[in-house]
Amino acid sequence: MAGDELVELKFRLADGSDIGPSKYNSSATVTSLKERIIAQWPKDKENGPKSINDIKLINAGRILENNRTIAESRLPLSEVPGGVITMHVVVRPPLPDKNSDKLQDNSQKKGGCFCSIL
Repeated sequence: MAGDELVELKFRLADGSDIGPSKYNSSATVTSLKERIIAQWPKDKENGPKSINDIKLINAGRILENNRTIAESRLPLSEVPGGVITMHVVVRPPLPDKNSDKLQDNSQKKGGCFCSIL
């Protein structure tokens, strides 16, 4: 069956280092790829992804959707037969702590003008 062929992928991180290459079944979902990326994320790198929602996978300039398979997400014209496909990994930066935001908001409010117009 053509949908069950193996595809060799590597994942390029923002600093230029790679995870992989490894072979994946073409029926694997983008979500399962993201789970593997999280599991294989280098421990020495700061700000690693905490969940699949923190990661965007990009192949040939397209952001891949979580529910699609590798076979559905591939662009055969941009690939070399038998070659390794490089997907770029973009990690969403961690969200600021809500408590620290509140402290900044309160300090800005305290410095405001207390004038009244009569």
